[in-house]
Amino acid sequence: MPQNNPSYTSVLQAYIRNARFNTSSTPKPVIIVTPTNESHVPAAVVCSKKNGLQIRIRSGGHDYAGISYVSDVPFIILDMFNLRSITVDMNEQTAWVQTGATLGELYYSIWKKSKVHAFPAGVCPTVGVGGHVSGAGYGNMLRKYGLTTDNVVDARIVDVNGRILDKNSMGEDLFWAIRGGGGASFGVILAYKINLVSVPETISVFRAERTLEENGHWNLSVAECCTYHRYCLSVAIFMRGNKGAKTIKATTIIAEFLGKADDVVALLGKEFPELGLKKEDVKEMSWIDSVLWWNQNNGTPEFLLDRNPNSADYVRRKSDYVQTPIPKARLEWLWQRIIENGRPGMVFNPYGGKMNKIPITETAFAHRAGNLFKIQYSVTWEDGGIEAENNNTAEIRNLYRLMTPFVSKNPRSAYLNYRDLDIGVSHSGSYAEGKVYGVKYFNQNFDRLVKVKTAVDPQNFFRNE
Repeated sequence: MPQNNPSYTSVLQAYIRNARFNTSSTPKPVIIVTPTNESHVPAAVVCSKKNGLQIRIRSGGHDYAGISYVSDVPFIILDMFNLRSITVDMNEQTAWVQTGATLGELYYSIWKKSKVHAFPAGVCPTVGVGGHVSGAGYGNMLRKYGLTTDNVVDARIVDVNGRILDKNSMGEDLFWAIRGGGGASFGVILAYKINLVSVPETISVFRAERTLEENGHWNLSVAECCTYHRYCLSVAIFMRGNKGAKTIKATTIIAEFLGKADDVVALLGKEFPELGLKKEDVKEMSWIDSVLWWNQNNGTPEFLLDRNPNSADYVRRKSDYVQTPIPKARLEWLWQRIIENGRPGMVFNPYGGKMNKIPITETAFAHRAGNLFKIQYSVTWEDGGIEAENNNTAEIRNLYRLMTPFVSKNPRSAYLNYRDLDIGVSHSGSYAEGKVYGVKYFNQNFDRLVKVKTAVDPQNFFRNE
């Protein structure tokens, strides 16, 4: 649809998930293409290429940097939201999922067929499958089953020449690249075939919140907690300062354990006694109900079908990887700096388990053995305007700078799905520009990705910052 179409604005804004890119000055696409059949996509690629228009591919709109729907040169948006078919095959224990589907829709479709199967992806139900899987999305079961990309067995992609290819016809190298290397650099991914994973009928979850004043020693145990390599225990540690106060506003461990409450209480009583976890702190539920619990929803699984369009805060995100435990004395220093810094917080996602067993070169995602945990830096605000943008940006950049001594080096690694243009951008599409941030996202896998890109898209048609 062109800009003079009555539906143009509503379609454009529906899947903008970062309000920073929903302003009158944000560059707008020449047209928005909303295919309803996979056969429509090759024509859109060929037409865009013929007319010299850059193509942006939007699945769910959760790209933190907005590059799935914003460009500084004339462009179109290929909006995949109508391509949301999900076919679950319980005989094979697999599913074909079109990339315009959301994680919530995928989880719901699996649940309708089986109460003891799942997929190890993220907790936000409105995230689109396309970007999440191609960028190596993860969830609470990453230590048991690895990443989304570790459970992909086939795919369909439209290449730069408009051909629809599957795993066999695209070849080993391209199939490797679109599992963790970001799909939009190589073509338009139409669908992924995924392996389902087994989950118990009953799993356990808990949320434990502490402050420094309540239990300073507990906070000092965070480093040890993050080095646990238990397959079924996922821990997210939320830390947020409160400027002007003398405490961490919230330090929270949120965990999911693929087993009964008695087992997780006994496990943490032995390995993490400082937490003081009691059975009454733990809730037992089905896996599908745990997805609702993570989203603080007490309803039914139908909640997962709500795409919640036109819903966006102002957000900035950054990422890091930690490879050696942070000393206890330095944690105390760090807590104080967070308090002083202001709004931005951090989420620690422990690695280990299955993540340590998969070779670094198995997929394009390289952050495997040797990484204790990943950090997501986050700041979210509600009011627009340049002052709020500048203040929040300065604070998250300062927190990122403060963490420099504690994180990976040479390169300082980053996670592709937390897109961060601060660490480097491409203006000309040159190798030198790409390497600046490419080695941070992909480490030693970067050069192989460059070779694949050169082979399948030699004119660099599929590109972004």
